[in-house]
Parts: sequence; structure tokens; C-alpha cells
Amino acid sequence: MKNYTDSGGMGIPDDLVAAINDLKQQKNAVILAHYYQESEIQDLADYIGDSLGLAQEAAKTDADIIVFAGVVFMAETAKILNPSRKVLLPDLDAGCSLADNCPSDKFSQFVQAHPDHTVITYVNCSAEVKALSDILCTSSNAVKIINSVPKDKPIIFAPDKHLGRYLIKETGRDLVLWDGSCIVHEQFDHKKIVRLKARHPEAEVIAHPECPESILNEADHIGSTSSLLNYVKKSDAKSFIVVTESGIIHQMEKACPEKTFHPAPPENGCSCNECPFMKLNTMEKLYRCLRDETPEMNVPAEIIERALIPLKRMLELS
Repeated sequence: MKNYTDSGGMGIPDDLVAAINDLKQQKNAVILAHYYQESEIQDLADYIGDSLGLAQEAAKTDADIIVFAGVVFMAETAKILNPSRKVLLPDLDAGCSLADNCPSDKFSQFVQAHPDHTVITYVNCSAEVKALSDILCTSSNAVKIINSVPKDKPIIFAPDKHLGRYLIKETGRDLVLWDGSCIVHEQFDHKKIVRLKARHPEAEVIAHPECPESILNEADHIGSTSSLLNYVKKSDAKSFIVVTESGIIHQMEKACPEKTFHPAPPENGCSCNECPFMKLNTMEKLYRCLRDETPEMNVPAEIIERALIPLKRMLELS
């Protein structure tokens, strides 16, 4: 590896982009990043996308090392799809409120209480919960996944209740919902969004289906992060109120520099429209992670074997 200047004396090169790219080539590594990562990481990644796109990319990579700039459940998914490859995550504390609020022991009891139900689980869950599922889904393909199940077959949907309620309306199915939600999408304030619409009457409202129903009722378009990005590219509107994690705005501004994007305000003055877990990853941690090949994501073999079944079903249906 080349030598890079470290003016801060902390073992971190000044030119992190060059150093990371050099390590990536040296180690035959690929960097996968979610839209909610900080902009510098997005710009450096080999692939950037939503949960479905990232899963699809992880399934087809031939890299020796996968560095996942995202959260734990995403890195676990990559490991399930690539058990023989090394999967790295810059910060193992980068969890997910949805996954945390759906522990596998309690979810197992929930499933047992609803026998003969098909278990469709949002990928925002632990590997252990995936292993308890029949099919996985993302917000991009959830409607298609639900519609693939015979109409006379009852369905459990977990762990996001807001996405579940949206899917009930979209599919007409009577889903049994797990009571979970995303801390970011739960925080958006309906009254503030209405006031923001009044200040920007020309703006279209675009929202992620993890938002509560009162927020979705204000939206001109509802969809996954990739769907929201594609919508703003195609829309004739020049201004948008974006009701999801604000990291996606970086890609929207790159794709449509002539358009204006207003991040939806949370219920208070905090930065609650930023996912605190996603933002734990930094360029410095990404460099150390690739340099030292740690922290490494490991999933027990028996969990990989069971979780791979619903994950492959999702990818086949997608």
C-alpha cells in the first residue's frame, strides 16, 4: 500500500479517498453503501442503493471482501448471501430501531400464536428473525411479495406497522401486524409538514411508506428510497418536500441540480430526520475497517442456512 500523509498524528491519512481506493484495489474489496450514509461515503461507494438493490448487488459480487456502509441487518444480509466471503461493517453499533424492536424470541412466540400464517418480514430485521420467516421483502417489492401469496392464505407482516398499514391499503389483504416502527419516520410532524406545504405550494410531497398514515395522506408520491429518487428525476415539479431520512437528498441534488429539495421537519428541533445509526459510519471508520479488516460480520451457520431460504425467495420474486 502507498504511504499517505497523516498530519493529525492519528494514523488516518489526509487523503482518505485515495487511501481507501488504494486499499480497495489491493484487497479486491467492494464498498456497498445505503442512500442514508453521509455524502462522502456515498460518493466513494462502488454501489449505492436501497435495501433491495444492495441485497441484489451483494448476491452477485465477486469481491473477496464486502465493506457494507450501512447498518447491521444489511451487513448480515450480505453475509447470508456470501458465507465464504469476509463482510465488514465500519461500526458494529450501527443497528436499526426496527430490528431492535423485534427480538427473535418474542417474534417466535408471535409466529407460534398465529399458526398457518405465511410470515412476510421486512428486511429491516435481524438474521434470526429472517430465519423465522417464509419470505422477506423490502419497501420496493412488498406489494409484489404480498400479492404472490394466495389470497386465502393469512399473512403475518413484521416489523414495521406503518409500512404494514400502507400495504393493507395497497393490496386489500388483512395482514396481522407486528407493533414496530422506525424512529426516524415516526418523528415527522404532520402539522409542520402542512405548514411547510403552505410555504411551498409548488412543492410535491414525497414520502417513504414507513411514515405514519397521517403523513402519507399528505404525499403526492409514496415509495422506497429508490422510488423517491426515480420520481424526482421524472417529475415536472421543480420543488419537493422529502419525508424520509435526509441522506437521500444528496443523490437527488446530484441527479437534479436544477430542482429544490426541502427536508421534512421532525416534531422538535432535533436532527431526528437523520438516522443516528446510519450516521455512525464515517470515512475514518471506513478506512480503518478496510485497513484492519475488522469489525467483521459473522452469522452462525445454522442461521445462514435458514435465513437464506426466505431471502432467496424474495430475490427470485423480485
